[in-house]
Amino acid sequence: RHSWFLFQSCLWSYDKNCLVARSKCYVKMGDSGNALRDAEASLKEDKEFFKGLYQKAEALYTMGDFEFALVFYHRGHKLRPELQEFRLGIQKAQEAIDNSVGSPSSVKLENKGDLSFFHKADEVKKGRPKGLIHPLRREMRQQNQKTPKSEKTAKQLLGELYSDKEYLEKLLKDEDLVKGKMRDGERLQDLILNCITYLDTRTEFWRQQKPIYARERDRKLMQQKWNKTRQNPPSDPTRFVLKSLEEIDAALTAGNAESSLKKAREVLKSVQCWSEEVVPNKKEVLGNLHSCIGNALIDLGKMDRALDNHLKDLDLARQCKLPEAKSRALDNVGRVYARIGKFPQAIDAWEEKIPLASGGLERTWLFHEIGRCYLELKRHTEARDYGVRSLAVADEIADEKWQLNACVLVAQSEMKLGNIKSSVAHFERALDRAKVLQDDPARDAIQKVT
Repeated sequence: RHSWFLFQSCLWSYDKNCLVARSKCYVKMGDSGNALRDAEASLKEDKEFFKGLYQKAEALYTMGDFEFALVFYHRGHKLRPELQEFRLGIQKAQEAIDNSVGSPSSVKLENKGDLSFFHKADEVKKGRPKGLIHPLRREMRQQNQKTPKSEKTAKQLLGELYSDKEYLEKLLKDEDLVKGKMRDGERLQDLILNCITYLDTRTEFWRQQKPIYARERDRKLMQQKWNKTRQNPPSDPTRFVLKSLEEIDAALTAGNAESSLKKAREVLKSVQCWSEEVVPNKKEVLGNLHSCIGNALIDLGKMDRALDNHLKDLDLARQCKLPEAKSRALDNVGRVYARIGKFPQAIDAWEEKIPLASGGLERTWLFHEIGRCYLELKRHTEARDYGVRSLAVADEIADEKWQLNACVLVAQSEMKLGNIKSSVAHFERALDRAKVLQDDPARDAIQKVT
């Protein structure tokens, strides 16, 4: 809620990054409609803004429009194939679609009946009338009529909310009550029906995400699965690996590095026991897991072991000639070297990564980090040159945060080189960016220097 009010009062609310952040808040609040509107607004000027594409897919997913969500997860993955979020999005959207309508292999199509529907494509593209129910949705509604089994499922999915649903349904039977109105004129009957409809929608959404039988099965097998999977891989190893990577990333993002590390090591042991027939891209998977282990160890401050895992990731990427994996590994190797003060080694890793960097944001960050390492080594000319390169890319993509960082780097380097006029000019520009970003610590630090 705090984040919501922060973004509402934000003066630069139409900045695309802010729109994405506000969209995330709407998703957390269950307001999928506004979440989708903000995500679409963030894409207005740049249709290939990958954060906006991902957030639009997430908003569509929470609305239950899994097919459209899948389309935008694929679009994002095509633009930024190195980002795991899009791969996981594709996986969960596909699973939700299968849970909703069944696997394509279970459907048999017959060439008979009225095919005139396919001649009305233009009409469909223009949009259906508001009152028209999609045949699939109608069928799902009919299947969802109250039965003891469906009610039991709803109770399991809604949990504590199920008693609220029962209470609302009881209120509907009170004829005198439903005739009443709220202060704003809204009928109580409409309000109650809207609440029940919302709960029904969420029930269907959660059911499509993962059926009850699957939840029960997971609980029963949880204690046994690790011992079995080490020798006998699951029926769908790819899905197992993707789901495991999602859980590993989620734990690390939540700040639980120990849990992330434990999970990654368990999965690594399992995959190491499988043949390449079971997992054709086994080395790529192992590289991903070493990367996850390395990142968890960085958070735990165990830099030597983190470096060892990231170097294993780099070795596997080179063996398999995987440029994206190589770029990721070089990124992490450089990060560890910089953290432990081995700046020449960090520079070597990051300069090798330069041709592999994709997108302006990654390049401006990379040039800046290399420049910072040169500044630490008191090689001020190289530091300035990389700062200038970082600033040029930041200007290209109009990223104010990295304009600020790059300007400070150039200003510091120019000051060490005795170019006071240039240094002051870049500090002044950095100060301007800090004010726009409302970054008070950066603004205060720059003012002290100038």
